[in-house]
Amino acid sequence: MAKDQSRAPAARRTSPEKMIEILDLFDEEHPSWTPEQMMEKLQCPRSTLYRYLRVLTNSGLVTSLPDAGYSPGPRIVELDFMMRCGDPMISNGRPLLQALLKEIAGIGLLCRYFKDRVLCVHQETSASDIHSSYERGRAMPIGVGATSRIILANLKLAQLRQLYAAQPRAFSRLGGDKGFAQLQEGLREIRKQGYCQSQGEVTPGVVGIAAPVFDSEGTIIGSLSAVVTESGCSERRRRLITDRVVFSARVLSNAMRQAR
Repeated sequence: MAKDQSRAPAARRTSPEKMIEILDLFDEEHPSWTPEQMMEKLQCPRSTLYRYLRVLTNSGLVTSLPDAGYSPGPRIVELDFMMRCGDPMISNGRPLLQALLKEIAGIGLLCRYFKDRVLCVHQETSASDIHSSYERGRAMPIGVGATSRIILANLKLAQLRQLYAAQPRAFSRLGGDKGFAQLQEGLREIRKQGYCQSQGEVTPGVVGIAAPVFDSEGTIIGSLSAVVTESGCSERRRRLITDRVVFSARVLSNAMRQAR
């Protein structure tokens, strides 16, 4: 009898991939894990888990404390410093944000698209009375706020379909609850105008204005945005801020092309 070949065997994960899975366990809700919790979550034998944890601990990527379990290690902080020194988006974007905030009282953000979320990689501020939920290093949902939405509007169609299939409810504000075609239409309009505005979606009481940042090959990698208070943000002031944000994002995208 011929074997049933309708099911392809699942690809076996390599040891590095399994160690990345351990690192992916850590998030805002679960900053630390016990070995028992890891074994249950990953369905991993104790001997295998401890072998991987030994490698990660020796490299400083995770650390363990008595009665506290495992948490991200000091090497993460060192890598963060290296990123701030070596990432051309940060090195070129930092002075642009500083110049922008000399004209505008608010918070300036550089954010990167990462997997299914948006991550703030740099923040500047010129207003102590404004707080942004987009803190450096904090991953945010990709379906909410101007900072994320302008990235969505410039994703390739295959990427957008994949995100929508995984979490359709996350796109309800963009018409995603009415189907993928409706979502596409709303994002197409944002892409055509070249910027996005939101009000109180991520942080109450503030207005977010964002423009796209592209890499040397013209692929969307993130956004540059300004966050200001709703009070006193007239239509004329919004247009002024929008012009400054769009200009700064274009300069940054040009710098990314030259960095190549």
